[in-house]
Amino acid sequence: MSEEMNHVEVKVYEVGDIVKGQVTKVEEKQVIINIFDCKLDGIIPISELSSLHIEKSSDVVTEGDELELQVLKVEEEALILSKRKVDAEKAWEKLEESFNEQEVIEAEVKDVVKGGLVVDLGVRGFVPASLVEAYFVEDFSEYKGKTISFKIVELDKEKNRLILSHRAVVEEEKGKKKQELLNSLQPGQTLDGTVQRITDFGAFVDIGGIDGLVHISQLSYEHIDKPTEVVEEGQEVKVKVLSVDRDNERISLSIKETLPGPWENISEKAKKGSTLEGIVKRIVSYGAFVEVFPGVEGLVHISQISHKHIGTPHEVIKEGQAVSVKVLEVNEAEQRLSLSIKELEEKEAEEVLDYELPEETKGFQLGEMIGDQLKNLKK
Repeated sequence: MSEEMNHVEVKVYEVGDIVKGQVTKVEEKQVIINIFDCKLDGIIPISELSSLHIEKSSDVVTEGDELELQVLKVEEEALILSKRKVDAEKAWEKLEESFNEQEVIEAEVKDVVKGGLVVDLGVRGFVPASLVEAYFVEDFSEYKGKTISFKIVELDKEKNRLILSHRAVVEEEKGKKKQELLNSLQPGQTLDGTVQRITDFGAFVDIGGIDGLVHISQLSYEHIDKPTEVVEEGQEVKVKVLSVDRDNERISLSIKETLPGPWENISEKAKKGSTLEGIVKRIVSYGAFVEVFPGVEGLVHISQISHKHIGTPHEVIKEGQAVSVKVLEVNEAEQRLSLSIKELEEKEAEEVLDYELPEETKGFQLGEMIGDQLKNLKK
């Protein structure tokens, strides 16, 4: 009986078996394990403690830790064990699930290496430099020790390959915010924005995660040849939403509609009877439109162009011509301005018709005839 009690059954383990034990000693390059149901001690080489490179064993475990381990080798006096392989096996199951569900996972950046970042997820995960951010990062040193969110973009257990992307998370969040903003936008809204890009046809303005186009015609009330005349990249601006195309994610904005209108206080700037300088912008059959202030055009009716009788305005003026005009009427509410060119010109004498003088008037001097014509005009 006593012999039976003194007899201790020793469990025999083979390579690949899973054992449980407690850390009894942590040395610099290995860890000693007391295996619960085995007389043999276990040894974990430092290379089998983690999927990452570590300098000393105490970086991973401490005395008293209970661990689940895999047998790598059976020796006479000890079992050579691996913590790394057990952790990896468990990790791959979770990682495959996260990959299939496209879940966002968080992990601490353990190291910065050439070409990217290294994280520990039970297995070594690598984040290529191009997948760290949505913009170029020159120095990654500040990322070490930070906990960052990732998505798995490539997973191959057989090749022990795990590629992660923080950029994918950033772009996904940006996409959600963009859609929320797009759905909330309404024509007529006034928003703050930042000029992101300038092109020949206008400027793209960031209004909080989504860009809208301010066409060159909506940049200013004044005529401009290129957008850089009035805006620059990085400039903070106020914009008004003109239209929203949610299907194509296109937003039309205006800067000029947030500025004081050109017709504001026009009654003071263009008082009735005052004389202004302007440029002929358009000629139509019934007159000409003259711009007297940026964005303010007034009509010179054909009857107010010349004292002479003309069939079309083109007979005496042309587009682009600088002219002086007199203000006849101002209607600020309806944004109408009536102007006159002829009011500022002296009325010329009518041309004397070239015809054969009657016999009885042949003795008259030409000067006397012109004088008579001038008298008639004054009547």
